[in-house]
Amino acid sequence: GTIVALVFLYVPLAVVVIYAFNDSVAQAWPPQGFTTKWFELALGDEAMRSALWNSVKVATVATAIALVLGSAASFAVHRFAFFGRQAVSFLLVLPIALPGIITAMALRTGINTFEIPFSLWTIMIGHSTFCIVVVFNNVIARLRRTPTSLVEASMDLGADGWQTFRHVLLPQIA
Repeated sequence: GTIVALVFLYVPLAVVVIYAFNDSVAQAWPPQGFTTKWFELALGDEAMRSALWNSVKVATVATAIALVLGSAASFAVHRFAFFGRQAVSFLLVLPIALPGIITAMALRTGINTFEIPFSLWTIMIGHSTFCIVVVFNNVIARLRRTPTSLVEASMDLGADGWQTFRHVLLPQIA
């Protein structure tokens, strides 16, 4: 079962990589020759380089936002008992439970409602909403598996909150 799933995922990727180096303009099997001209053409195009650079910026900022907000939210939900804790947890997980197009339409409506101009920042916020879910789920799962005795022992030995986070919790969630 696992091997079939991995083949199903990776064979199409391997075919795309093979075609990327195919010398023929048309998709022909077997490949007609080996070339890197398609990469040279892509990197020679200013619009392509700009799009690639924008993708790198969006990925970097969205990841940073997601790591900070997703981790902070998971620590808050895990550590503190407060009114609406389950609702906060549900709202954080909701973007992954809904189809992506629904979340995207909701974000678009919100951006239009508040008359925020579309920009690279709105794209970063949109990507962050999906990434926060992944960070939140992974961090809270690790926190639930971390024995509270480790945190208590660290505090008993004189570590403050940041030292406990850095030396005990961060390695556990990493």
